[in-house]
Amino acid sequence: MKASFKKYTLNFKRPAGTSRGILYTKETYFIFLSENGKTGIGEAALFKGLSYDDILEYENHLQWLINNIQMPKEIILENLKDFPSIIFGWEQALLSLKAKNQFILFPTEFTQGEKGIPINGLIWMGDKKFMFEQIKQKLSEGFKVIKLKIGAIDFQDELDLLKYIRSQFSPQEIELRLDANGAFEPKNALEKLKRLSAFQIHSIEQPIKPRQFEELYNLCRKSPIPIALDEELIGYNHSFDKVRFLKQIQPQYIILKPALHGGFIGTDSWIDAAEKTNTGWWITSALESNIGLNAIAQFTADKKPTLPQGLGTGSLFTNNFDSPLSIKNGELIYQPDRQWNMDNLM
Repeated sequence: MKASFKKYTLNFKRPAGTSRGILYTKETYFIFLSENGKTGIGEAALFKGLSYDDILEYENHLQWLINNIQMPKEIILENLKDFPSIIFGWEQALLSLKAKNQFILFPTEFTQGEKGIPINGLIWMGDKKFMFEQIKQKLSEGFKVIKLKIGAIDFQDELDLLKYIRSQFSPQEIELRLDANGAFEPKNALEKLKRLSAFQIHSIEQPIKPRQFEELYNLCRKSPIPIALDEELIGYNHSFDKVRFLKQIQPQYIILKPALHGGFIGTDSWIDAAEKTNTGWWITSALESNIGLNAIAQFTADKKPTLPQGLGTGSLFTNNFDSPLSIKNGELIYQPDRQWNMDNLM
């Protein structure tokens, strides 16, 4: 088996606002495997500023994988346990190499084009006018679940925006999810959650920054809005006792990103822990290209999820790859008759 990797920079169509700042580009890496005339491809979706494995020596560890690609899986997993995005890309590449079709990693009704995956429409941070324009666009595209990133503009402006949305659409018409990305301070987080709850919010992701366990424990018990953990889950390797963690904190939901949680094997362990503790979950992308998004979507469909997922990021970039993925009526769908085009990668 031969292996190589290549760095690639995705360019946002328009700057993407989060509580951590404005994103203009997204660096990612692709792992290529070849054997017996077949080729496999996977995306090691490093997320600078968020990934646990965002270190200066990242490419050295990618090269270690390339140099040791023939080693047993157990040894590779042990050596890369602190590099979840590399594990994610490696898993994809192996599945792709072994598959009949290199882009069909988990054959299901989804990949046959028979069943879509309900997803939320993502609203990026900005001024009220910009955010409302995005909401109108998502509604016109048939979305029934809207996720708003909050915490970067004036809180009262965000309340006014939510008030307006609810004046136009009932909870039965539009489900609202919020993502604070840790923007609230523990001292006033509960008060903000109480004010937000007036607008019948489905859930809020990561209201306070990670690793404030006592404050998070209290919020999960007192919040009038169900809390979903996101960044809180980053940085734990496969040996971490996830069941014990969820039993202690008791969040209502967890949000899973394979590139940040140790690939499919790491995500599976979180899903297993969630089901053992009666914790809800959904899977979301971490701004991967369509190559990584395709893998995540197929993995998600194979799990037969019951909640809308967070997989609507494929259209954010100017230089993404043409793929069978598209969004229709608030669902991510796979169109088997559409071809991949990766000319700008090769």
